Amino acid sequence: MEGASNLALLHANDIGIVVNCAVNLDLDFVDQPLSPPGQAVAYGYSPIRYYKLGLIDGDGNPDTMLLAGYYLLKGALEQVLPDKPSYPMRGGRNVLLNCRAGRSRSAILASLFLWQTEPARFPSLEAALDQVRQRRELHPDEWFETPKPVLIAAARRAGAWAGMIEASGH
Repeated sequence: MEGASNLALLHANDIGIVVNCAVNLDLDFVDQPLSPPGQAVAYGYSPIRYYKLGLIDGDGNPDTMLLAGYYLLKGALEQVLPDKPSYPMRGGRNVLLNCRAGRSRSAILASLFLWQTEPARFPSLEAALDQVRQRRELHPDEWFETPKPVLIAAARRAGAWAGMIEASGH
């Protein structure tokens, strides 16, 4: 959450998209408000594209939440913004997946995405999980709980569903 809330760090790493996987964390990136003065909640443009998935870190997510997250991330990466004044923020080329600590919710979405989009490099969810755990520098003694087992099970189901959807041509 510290990295996701640091605009200077996001810009330094050419991050133009942030996908917040945590239901219990909100970020306000609005730097060009369109809201009237005195508005209780600001709205307007931000220097990055911000998406919110909102997973619980453990039990309680509908089975389809990780599938939705997979397609939210895929869509964010493939989306082509129109060249119009109402779409001023193009942002950088990189994506940050975040949650509160970067150990469970964002790690499982990253693993699911790698497994589904790079099957030659990551032929299984476990292979993708190993890569994400290593890159996020999660201690091997914690791998049994990072990400949470219930999220790993949900990612397996989401991967199977995504495979069926892709195979059907949709």
